[in-house]
Amino acid sequence: MAQPSYLALHETGELRSRAEEALRQLDSCSLCPRDCRVDRTAGERGFCDTADKARIWGSQAHFGEEAPLVGRCGSGTVFICGCNLGCTFCQNDDISRGGYGTELGPERLAAMMLSLQEGGCHNVNFVTPTHVVPQILDALTIAVERGLRVPLVYNCGGYESVDTIRLLEGVFVIYMPDFKFWDPKWSERFCGVRDYPQRARDAVVEMHRQVGDLHVEDGIAERGLLVRHLVMPNGAAGTAQVARFLAESVSADTYLNVMAQYRPCGDAATDSAAGRSVTRSEVAEAVRAAREAGLDRLD
Repeated sequence: MAQPSYLALHETGELRSRAEEALRQLDSCSLCPRDCRVDRTAGERGFCDTADKARIWGSQAHFGEEAPLVGRCGSGTVFICGCNLGCTFCQNDDISRGGYGTELGPERLAAMMLSLQEGGCHNVNFVTPTHVVPQILDALTIAVERGLRVPLVYNCGGYESVDTIRLLEGVFVIYMPDFKFWDPKWSERFCGVRDYPQRARDAVVEMHRQVGDLHVEDGIAERGLLVRHLVMPNGAAGTAQVARFLAESVSADTYLNVMAQYRPCGDAATDSAAGRSVTRSEVAEAVRAAREAGLDRLD
């Protein structure tokens, strides 16, 4: 396995510089498109409900992720509390919006990364990292000094600032964004943001520019883009349009996980458009649409 590129950034001092640049943004937070502009260093909390320390639910070797991430020994997932998107149908809203988790400083977060590596995990997989990019970079500088060498996975909801993603070039070698909605009326209904589709398109293009198509060696992902797309009832996710965008504007070799596990959680249970699980025929139609768009690397 090739050495992760963050090691070279660390050797030149660039990794520390990136961490400091990101930490400065906490004074008036603009890390994501919510652009809350709160002073998180003073304890203020914006939409993500997170101040200056990352709140962590826990970490573990996870075997329920995509096969190229799991391999034989699991993906080393770090479950981050808080979220910058807040989907009404979130299946993990106790973590994303429940106010739970333990605040960790950089030393303890670095120790968590190293523990996952020592446990044999193929990567360290940050789940919902968008709002704690500064804290991750700060901890990473410590973890690298202490021997971290595995690839890092940016496992996000797709509502990203391109400026923040550019700050991560060479740090994360595997990007795994959701692409949830094509039509802004649905992202506004379920997430309260009309600009989700454009933000997701811009972010995916930038991610692919940085890391390219997913490269798998001996069954293990080493680098690249892996997109998740959750099939929604009543065509709300816009699968055909998302697939065409990926095939035509990103790459026909994009690795796409068409996910069939939607069920009505939280406020979505009473929503007329989302208050039921998806049907087998809806999932089959989504897969067919992705293939017709020209995508063959489907999970």
